[in-house]
Amino acid sequence: MNTVSAPMTVTAPSRARPWMQLRGELVLLLVGLLAFVLFPQDLGLLTNMATMSIFALSLSLVLGQAGIATLGQAALYGSGAYVAGWTALYLTADPIVGLLLGGLGGGVIALLSGAVMLRSTKLTLVMLTIAVAQLLLELANWARWLTGGDDGLAGFNIGPLLGIWEFNFLSHTGYFYALGALVLVYFLLRNLVESPFGLTARAIRQDPGRVQALGGRVYLHLLAVYTVGGIVAGLAGALTAQTSKVANLFMLDFTTSAGVVVMIVLGGTRRLSGAVLGTVAYMTIHHIASTLNPYHWLFLIGSMLIVVLIVLPEGLIGLVDRAVMYTKRPGRSGVAR
Repeated sequence: MNTVSAPMTVTAPSRARPWMQLRGELVLLLVGLLAFVLFPQDLGLLTNMATMSIFALSLSLVLGQAGIATLGQAALYGSGAYVAGWTALYLTADPIVGLLLGGLGGGVIALLSGAVMLRSTKLTLVMLTIAVAQLLLELANWARWLTGGDDGLAGFNIGPLLGIWEFNFLSHTGYFYALGALVLVYFLLRNLVESPFGLTARAIRQDPGRVQALGGRVYLHLLAVYTVGGIVAGLAGALTAQTSKVANLFMLDFTTSAGVVVMIVLGGTRRLSGAVLGTVAYMTIHHIASTLNPYHWLFLIGSMLIVVLIVLPEGLIGLVDRAVMYTKRPGRSGVAR
């Protein structure tokens, strides 16, 4: 029987009351509803925040939980967007069907590419993820008859949500559609992360050799995580295509992959909530800074990234943790867990 010199620091899921376990989803829903009331003129931006948060969650699962280094997540995101567009053009305008097929498209690309890439590690793996994304980008650009090339895939209509709510120009339906999908995806991923499947992924991130020695199937487990991440990224891409009614080459571009990495680094790579927080922070700063100075807004993003990496290595979610700990300090009244 093998002896283990030091146990791996994998935190077991907490046994809190049922409603407490849903506090993340409740906060997301309440903040989303509050944003709808406070910023009704910015529903397009808010919808984009919700879809990009789902995209960031996919990378948080792959990179933050399992430690799969990637700079090609846009390949899965863009694939889902194009599949959703093709579904609306050639199969059905039902948004739910398009959404599910978009997620399936992202998952298939992740499974096929991950089966090859995940046999590598570190810098080689990063380079391979970039190569796959660039390959898909060039294929999409070449197949103009299918993807629209530089002009993008457009001209498709999305049917009413559940046969009732039309996607109008005010974006009300699109916003609640994206917000509902975000809350549902967050709920599913949180439960996945807290399950034995998620705990194993974290153990592999910390010490894959030890997991292998204990009988774990590291490669297959990482492939499963990467495929799930691809499904989630595909869902995000499909949502973006459906709410904007266009799928374009930018969704497969390297800058899209790099942007989502910056989002989860800002928020915190090890926490799903950090991915959502980082996305909201990044897009809010982007929106405000690009309005003030459309040519140098990246200076502000870069400065903030440096500050976070030096002062808050755990990301912006660390500020939330410190605020919660402060309210729980002895002697403070009205403390509630």
